[in-house]
Amino acid sequence: MTGTLRSRIAVDIGGTFVDAVAYDLDTHQVRMAKAPTTPVRPATGVLAALAGLAVDLAGAEAIVHGTTLGLNAVLQRAGAPVGLITTAGFRDVLEVGRSSVPVREMYNFQYAPPPPLVARRHRMEVAERINASGQVITPLDETGVLDAARFLLEECGISSIAVAFLHSYANPLHEQRAAEIIHGALPGAEVSLSSDIAREYREYERMSTAVLDAYVRPVLRNYIDELESALAADGFAGQFYVMGSSGGAVTAAMARRTPLTTVLSGPAGAISGATFLSSALDWARVLTLDVGGTSVDSCVIQHGRPSDVYEAQIDDLPLLVPVFDIRTIGAGGGSVASVDDGLLAVGPRSAGAVPGPACYGQGGTEPTVTDAAVVLGYIDPDRFLDGAMAIDTGAARKAIDEMVGQPLGLPCEEAAAAIVDVLIARLVGALGEITSEQGLDPREFRLLTVGGAGPLLGPLIARELSIGATVVPRFPAAFSAWGMLMADTEYEFSQAVLRPLDGSGLAAARAVGAELSDQGSAVLREQGIAEADRHSEIRLDLRYRGQEHALGIDLRPGDSAADIFQRFYDAHSARYGHAIEDSADIVNARVRVIGKTDKPALERLETPAGAEASQTRTAYDFGTRAMVAFTVVDRSGLAPGWREAGPLVVDEGTSTTIVHSDQVATVDDHGHLVIAAGVAT
Repeated sequence: MTGTLRSRIAVDIGGTFVDAVAYDLDTHQVRMAKAPTTPVRPATGVLAALAGLAVDLAGAEAIVHGTTLGLNAVLQRAGAPVGLITTAGFRDVLEVGRSSVPVREMYNFQYAPPPPLVARRHRMEVAERINASGQVITPLDETGVLDAARFLLEECGISSIAVAFLHSYANPLHEQRAAEIIHGALPGAEVSLSSDIAREYREYERMSTAVLDAYVRPVLRNYIDELESALAADGFAGQFYVMGSSGGAVTAAMARRTPLTTVLSGPAGAISGATFLSSALDWARVLTLDVGGTSVDSCVIQHGRPSDVYEAQIDDLPLLVPVFDIRTIGAGGGSVASVDDGLLAVGPRSAGAVPGPACYGQGGTEPTVTDAAVVLGYIDPDRFLDGAMAIDTGAARKAIDEMVGQPLGLPCEEAAAAIVDVLIARLVGALGEITSEQGLDPREFRLLTVGGAGPLLGPLIARELSIGATVVPRFPAAFSAWGMLMADTEYEFSQAVLRPLDGSGLAAARAVGAELSDQGSAVLREQGIAEADRHSEIRLDLRYRGQEHALGIDLRPGDSAADIFQRFYDAHSARYGHAIEDSADIVNARVRVIGKTDKPALERLETPAGAEASQTRTAYDFGTRAMVAFTVVDRSGLAPGWREAGPLVVDEGTSTTIVHSDQVATVDDHGHLVIAAGVAT
């Protein structure tokens, strides 16, 4: 490797490629590299991407890593064998759940829920009982705990145990004692306590969260251990962070202790980057579109704050951890197109990294979105990934013609355009779920489009939704990794309060918030973060009495119960279109502690990196729905203030922006490419 200057590095594993970004702390330059994802051994792809940066890891102060390894373990049912120890009489809670049917299956009368992650024979009951006030009603049967753990670990081959007792959110004493017993007698056991992850009421959701944590714990632990060892062997001695699902980075040690908080860390990087840009550039409303090889992720950001939730689902399994409110659909560059009974479908099945799209020449024979982009003239076969990967145009045409064009009676280019049409329709529907279905007008937003295929598809999405500006930031193909460099060190803590919103209830909530803040500050102090760089935010989950769903309201110094209720009233009106003057309850207190970190500056560009040069090639224009001559320019040569009308291809090696004939592209002061509706004047 070459180069010895100080740096911060971020690495993001996607379904097809690993993206790495290095920020030089002395020269303020940014380098990026990509390498194919290696599903069998993910660390191999990470190390290859880092090698591509040509940066001395001995000079790296920190590495921030985002991975979908835990998420994929759940989706593919590839986690560790897991057992459950719970309160006597409650082992079937995990299977009964809420007895509800997912919305997408509401008309499927043959719907059968997926089997739980823990087989019934591996769900063990022990005598104990704590009531909703935290009082011990039945002491913990310690012998029963040890017998259950021995049975699971020694006779059933279980490697990870979840412990979820009734009402442990009110008093975690029995869960903590159970962990002590198991670790004392069986030191190698992995144990996940529901009260360590979510001290919130609702036994099914809390139990599911503990089981998910236990399910991914060995997988992530082994991966982090392997990667840390490999990095150390290459000279890295800095701090290793893992991206959290709600945007902040956590230390590797914390990720090992609570792995479920990082399960959606991959998509979170792009949201962190978009949040940074929206705040720095005073963008009031931003809609993100992150298009990778296997999936598309989108999120709403308003006034510098992304939408977040404290209950999410993975494959219909609930988890009570803070996450960005991201909509994810199985549609990306590797999504496979197929025709069934005369109907064209795109995704959710993906060609992935292996074998990949047909045009990769790695054994793939099915047509994908990337193959369609090649046929439509959007991708230069000689410049794909800066020329690092050869593209087989003939293989792309053959796959689309045989499997889409001929069954539909369409020429090859029209079949490729139809693939893009279907994909755009799916993406518009996904964006509608987080905008118009939530009472938001997408026309009031900027569309920030990133990922390898985002700049290619973003302008078409904007046309469909009548969005005024599509922004393609610098380094769009590695934007998730770049966004991880914008992440502060963050930890979130929550605890049930379950008190009326009045003077005494507010005092109780403040006491819980103060306790959680002290706990979080201690964690930041352990990470060596100076007191001046630490601060905390407290939010209260409020609901109308008798209702189930709550809204998060910031708790400010000096707030009275009336002040908080007024903000709850206003938030309820904005969210649901109505509110009433009625009693409210405080459900949970939540604390986010933040340790500020150094970030790359958002610099204004004075001169282009090179000279503007252009050529032409034939590509498909969705403005006229015909193959026409496109002007092709290299993005590295575009200076702030540059403007040109479509049809236009802006190529930057690792990503391509397509501007159609009814659109105009400009470059702003920071080097971002902005596409808007319009024609040449």
